[in-house]
Order: sequence, then structure tokens, then C-alpha cells
Amino acid sequence: MNSRNMAKAMKRMGIQQTEIDAKEVIIRLKDKELVFENPQVAKVNMMGQETFQVIGKPQERELSTEPEISEEDIQTIMDQTGAEKEAALEALKKQKGDIAAAILDLKGEE
Repeated sequence: MNSRNMAKAMKRMGIQQTEIDAKEVIIRLKDKELVFENPQVAKVNMMGQETFQVIGKPQERELSTEPEISEEDIQTIMDQTGAEKEAALEALKKQKGDIAAAILDLKGEE
């Protein structure tokens, strides 16, 4: 069946398909990510339910167990405790990014 006939048949069944110009698709799993670069992505609407089809070869990426620590977080801890930058950073890492716990840790109140 050619693509024109396929499109007509899908329309009769109430199925609409739209191509999406995606640059990257990331699927996050519990322990890793599947990254599709330059995939073919189609949005399919069938009787009001939208589904997405992703075609491409995924690359597996391990998830980082390190928390994201911003300069603003480090500065907040330094301001609250008077600690040096390295000590503030270590406290944040130790407390897995929890600012309040890091402040209490540096103040010896934990």
C-alpha cells in the first residue's frame, strides 16, 4: 500500500499522524538515560489519545549520582556559616545537595 492510500485509510479510522522535527529525545529510566539524537518522531492521535513514536538508535548514558550544586547554593552556605568555598562545597556534597542540612552540618548543629 502506498503512503497516500495509507494516509486515507488512517484518516477513515480516525487516526491522525504528525511528524515532529525533533533534535533529541531523552528517555530517563531509573538507572540510565536513552538518548536518541536526530530521531524520526511522529505524534499519533487515535480517538483523542496521543502517542509518540520514536525511531532511531539510542545511546545509553549513566545517570549521575552527584547532586547538581550551583554557585548560588555555595554562596548561600558561605553567607550563613562564614565557611570557605571548599568547605561549603564539601558540606553540600556530603548532604547530597541539601542546603539546610549543609548549613547545620557546618555550624555543628546536626
